[in-house]
Amino acid sequence: MIVELIVYSSKFVQELRRLPTAIATVAVKKEKIFIGNPLHPSLRLHALHGKLKGLWSISVTGGYRIIFERQTDGEILFISIGKHDLYKNL
Repeated sequence: MIVELIVYSSKFVQELRRLPTAIATVAVKKEKIFIGNPLHPSLRLHALHGKLKGLWSISVTGGYRIIFERQTDGEILFISIGKHDLYKNL
């Protein structure tokens, strides 16, 4: 997987703004790692299944995730960020 450009859904931006500052800071660091090496082990990158098939997840911390979708044009769309149970709200 090559990350050429990340775009952000309005939902993602709103959720990011509501995160505790420490978590948001880690999320920015993880995004930089993702851009440089999307397969870095600390990201725990994995495809989602079931009703979320086609979406992917990376780990921000033990309890927080970023959900994204790979676009056909090579862009990455960050859809949502939050606690692990955010899967229920997608």
